[in-house]
Parts: sequence; structure tokens; C-alpha cells
Amino acid sequence: MDLFRTKSVEQSINDTEVKEHRLSRELGALDLVVFGVGVIIGTGIFVLTGQVARDKAGPAVAISFVLAAVVCGLAALCYAEFSSTVPVAGSAYTFSYATLGELPAWIIGWDLILELALGAAVVSVGWSGYMDSLLASAGIGLPAAILNPPGQNGGVLNVPAVLIVLVVTALLVTGVKLSARVNEVVVAVKVTIVLLVIFAGLFFVKGANYHPFIPPSQANESVSGAAAPLIQVLFGINPVSFGWLGIFAAVSIVFFAYIGFDIVATAAEEARQPQRDLPIGLIGSLIITAVLYVAVSVVVVGMQHYTELSVQAPLADAFKAVGHPGFATVISVGAVAGLTTVVLIMLLGQSRVFFAMSRDGLLPGWLSAVHPRFRTPYRSTVIMGCIVAVLAGLIPLAKLAELVNIGTLFAFLVVSAGVMVLRRTRPDLPRAFRTPLVPLIPVLSILACLFVMLNLPLETWYRFFAWMVVGVIVYFAYGRAHSRLQPARDEV
Repeated sequence: MDLFRTKSVEQSINDTEVKEHRLSRELGALDLVVFGVGVIIGTGIFVLTGQVARDKAGPAVAISFVLAAVVCGLAALCYAEFSSTVPVAGSAYTFSYATLGELPAWIIGWDLILELALGAAVVSVGWSGYMDSLLASAGIGLPAAILNPPGQNGGVLNVPAVLIVLVVTALLVTGVKLSARVNEVVVAVKVTIVLLVIFAGLFFVKGANYHPFIPPSQANESVSGAAAPLIQVLFGINPVSFGWLGIFAAVSIVFFAYIGFDIVATAAEEARQPQRDLPIGLIGSLIITAVLYVAVSVVVVGMQHYTELSVQAPLADAFKAVGHPGFATVISVGAVAGLTTVVLIMLLGQSRVFFAMSRDGLLPGWLSAVHPRFRTPYRSTVIMGCIVAVLAGLIPLAKLAELVNIGTLFAFLVVSAGVMVLRRTRPDLPRAFRTPLVPLIPVLSILACLFVMLNLPLETWYRFFAWMVVGVIVYFAYGRAHSRLQPARDEV
């Protein structure tokens, strides 16, 4: 039983030219950069910066954002080499199939299904909350019955969350070029709002709020049970706030503000010049968002002392504290715009992973059908859109959100390992972009991902392993027997 049979890079690339599975190559480097910026900048830029400053790092939160960007940058360098060498839809799933084998590839694909589908559902629920706040500020109140899932605060169905998912799904079916154009307009709106907030906030910065820049370290109470971080369970290391240890502890939190850039790699088959455009999209979007995150964090701790920052809406409340509550509405507009593009790009990535797994036979083949007019994988897009809409409308998702994070980190780790494997097994492959300092960069990426994963709660690990067990069962029940590599194996 060969669970580690690999699909050659040449075969993967040849599959992209089969007429019934060929996607339209419409995206340039700018489109991919905007996709990356669109999915990375969400509510985190308006919420996470202040929360982490108050509870973990103090005014030095900007250092945490820089370090988190470095961690993501290590993984981005590995993704850039893989995606330019194997410009095929599926991202980490496709890369794993070419290096580690079929079962590891299936596990990664199954992991990405969880990450992207659940992530899109969680974000659409957040979009619903911000839209409700925006409408309320305009004097339009929505009843609780259509704002919450069943059994939560008198809810019946989260209608706005369902609607945004269905609208985005329809947009994705009609073509990746149209989706890219809509995405560019919305990203332009939200980046403009972020810049406006940054420059407006500079007028209210007080130098005294930056002192002490690195507050004295203080130990936090240990967390017990399944809510405890794995690093505490394994090594007895209790959480620490402030000081340099607090800055490093904050990295594991602000890291999640950057996740999503890897989705750029799922659009590899729709890039006009993937060998050039994909590395630009991956690394360019990460650099732009890192600059914006650092700027916002510097402004918010300068406007209001870090001990006084609010938990729910620190940036909006900082403007209220200096006598300008109108900026709260501006920030809500930015959040709505930001979350719209996050939902769009997560569903784009999800449908492409589904498409790639179906084309390889690990999922039913009819899912990989391409629309004759729009040249999009419309069946996988519609099915996943409907599933995400049901999740967003009916299920409370707050506790499951951390599964998105651990799924992303696991994919980062596998891609980093895959770069080293492919360098050894296929040194002859043409590489338009080469990860520098191999194996040092991939090893550092793996270690950084493991560090962040160790800071996740034990209950998140339990849920993750449960999902993986289900995935292995599905693989042996269906995927292994229907794999396109199965006939070749049986002939040997």
C-alpha cells in the first residue's frame, strides 16, 4: 500500500492544460498583490493592535508586529519558490503531493478545507456585526432574529452573513477577472481609510504615552484545563505580559493578523506569468500590510496610554477619547470593506483547493468541471459557498475560530519542509524564484510555526486532531481508491 506516491511536477503542470479543467489566466502581479492585501487586512488592524498593546506588549507592540511579519516572511519565501516552480491551483496541497506523497497531500488539503471554509464563515459573521453597527449609526436597526444564529440572543438566522457569502459566491462564479476588479476597488477603499486613520491619529499623538516603551515584565495567572496553551502543559511555562518576554508572547497573537497571504498561491493557474507574478504577490502583499500594521500600532498607543485602551474597539475608542467620535463610523466602513474582500478571497482559495483535489481524483471528479463561458470551477465554488453560508447563518463560530489559525500554521510548516525535500529530490527543476539560504530559511520557518502553534490552547489541538482523524477516514473510504495515480500503481 503506497500512501506516499507522489504526483510529478510535470504531470501537475500538464493537467492545467487539459481543456475541460483549464482555468482562465487573467491575473497579473498587481491583482495578486491586491488579493494578498485584501485577505490580510481585516478587523485585526482596527482591533488586535490595541488589545495586544494593552495586555501583552505595551507601546512596544510595533516590535511584535515586525517580528510576526518576519515569521510570516520566512514562510512566504518558501511559498514563493514552490508556487513559481509548480504554478498549479491548490497551494500547499499541490506542493505536498509533489514532495511528500498522496496521504500527506490529502491531509493538507483536508486541513485547507477546514481553514478556508471555516475562516470565510467566521469572517462573514464579523462582517454582519460591523454592517449592523454601520446601519445603526444611520438610524436603521435590524431585528435580533436576523442577526444571530438560532438560540443566541433571540436569533433565528444570521441573514446578513448568509447574504454576503452568497453574493461573493455568485461573483466568483462569473469570473476571476471581475472578482479581481471588484476586489481592487474595495481594497482601495479600505486602504484609504486605514491611511486616513493613521494620518489623522498622528495629530493626537502624545510623546508621554510611549513611556515606558517596554513596560516591566509581569507574570500572568496560569490557565487551567483545556484552555491552557500547549506550551504551558508541556513545559510549565506560564503566560507573561510586558518586557521582552511579553513582546515575544504577543508575536503568537499578532501573527494571526497576517495569515491569508498564502491564499495567493491558490490562484497560481490563473496568473498570466506565474513564475514572476506569484512571488511578487506573496512577498509584496506581506510587506505592504506589515508597514500598515506597524503604523497603526504606533499611532494607537501614541493617542491613548496603553493601559487605557479598550478591548472591543481600541482604535475607534481612542478617537472618542480625543473628542472625535465620528472616526468610529469611518472605521466601521473600513471594517466592512475589509471583511468583504476577506470573504471573497477565502472562498476563492477554498474553491481552488477543492478543484485541485477533485482533478486528482481524491474528491468526486464532477467537482472539477470548469464553466464553459466563465472558465471558473463553478461547481466547487457554488457547493462551498452554500456550505459556508449555512455555517455562517446557523452556527455560533467563536470557539472554532482558532482552528483557522492552527490549520494555517500546519500548512506553513509543511510547505517549508517541502522546499527542502524538492531541492533534494528534483534539483533539476527550473526555479524562477529560489528561497535564499536553504535549508536555514525553511528550518527557521518550521521552528517559528511550531513556536506559535505551542501557544494555542489545548482544546484547539483536540479539535484539530479530531478533524484530521475524520479526514484520514474519508481518504481510505474514497480518496485512495479513486486517485488518478491508482491505476498506474496497480499495473506495477
